[in-house]
Amino acid sequence: MISFEDKLHTLREQGLLRQRRTVEGPQEAVLAVDGKPLLAFASNDYLGLAHHPDLTQAAHQALDRYGLGAGASALISGHSAPVAALESALAQWLGQERALHFSTGYMANLGIIPALVGEGGAVFSDALNHACLIDGIRLSRAGQVTIYEHGNVAQLEAALRQSSAPEKWIITDAVFSMDGDVAPLKAIVALAEQYDARILVDDAHGFGVLGEEGRGTLSHLGIRSPRVVYMATLGKAAGVYGAFVAASAEIVEWLMQRARTYIFTTGTPPVLAAACLASLSRIRQDEFRRERLRALGARLQEGLKSLPWPALPSVTAIHPLVLGDNFTVTRIADALRDRGLWVPAIRPPTVPEGAARLRISLSANHCPEQVDRLLDALRALA
Repeated sequence: MISFEDKLHTLREQGLLRQRRTVEGPQEAVLAVDGKPLLAFASNDYLGLAHHPDLTQAAHQALDRYGLGAGASALISGHSAPVAALESALAQWLGQERALHFSTGYMANLGIIPALVGEGGAVFSDALNHACLIDGIRLSRAGQVTIYEHGNVAQLEAALRQSSAPEKWIITDAVFSMDGDVAPLKAIVALAEQYDARILVDDAHGFGVLGEEGRGTLSHLGIRSPRVVYMATLGKAAGVYGAFVAASAEIVEWLMQRARTYIFTTGTPPVLAAACLASLSRIRQDEFRRERLRALGARLQEGLKSLPWPALPSVTAIHPLVLGDNFTVTRIADALRDRGLWVPAIRPPTVPEGAARLRISLSANHCPEQVDRLLDALRALA
């Protein structure tokens, strides 16, 4: 019989055992964590909207009007007016024909990919894609799956050239969640044109942060292509919950008819959709939040140069500091927490073996003095 006690012991011996922290109160720069105030560089609330009064007011009003649950799946009786309005607003703002709302980003990709990739189709996936993309590919009926080296356009081109599959899908994150870098999407779109492929782009960490009015990585890079199916989440920069896919009307209709994680799950609570609509307005109008993120990121990147550990360059809200060893990264993270700072230690399998890191994530809620405090603590521990 399998001993899960032994399995847990092995994780502990490898420095891979993880621990949840209990957070009290709303998302802010300083959080009450396990009863202790910590300056947090651990959140994906990049624009600082998770506790914005516009969002909470919209949620209160929707709560009074619609109550809590959606009642059923969206195709039975759970498609509410706020969700319909959110889908319409997202599609119009992003210049797409339609959008479809999902409960989470993970659920979106688990449904989207198997619905899009036909039997015998070929998939080309970046080696550092998020787990939900990897799992979505595993659930698909793809006859060929090629994993190309992270960002290696030449390797991707060679794989596309060699493939004789009648249907080709390139699947990639736009901003990689643990490296903070941006995929070479212009080159990928060019390859899709050359080899008659489609592209699924997961912009979970670029939506709201990059691009004109926060329209995301495609806008940031000046990309408009009918070959791209665009997916992003609403629980990070948008500060709420959920995800969506935006594309042509026929693709979105197909996903509504065939994405199992959309069809067979209870609809999104109207209160969350109402809050997302309010968030969308703030994302579009509050350019100062993105300006602050850029300024804080430049300040942090400059300060990280003085440390002995390699910092990955980033123009996003994610700034990894690679320490390599599992025990070293947990020791530094614990020491930071003792100094009142919360920076998560990221270890395998989230990142490759030997690439354990501190994942520093910035928010528009931070100020320059708080970034300096983090840098001073890191220098003291180096």
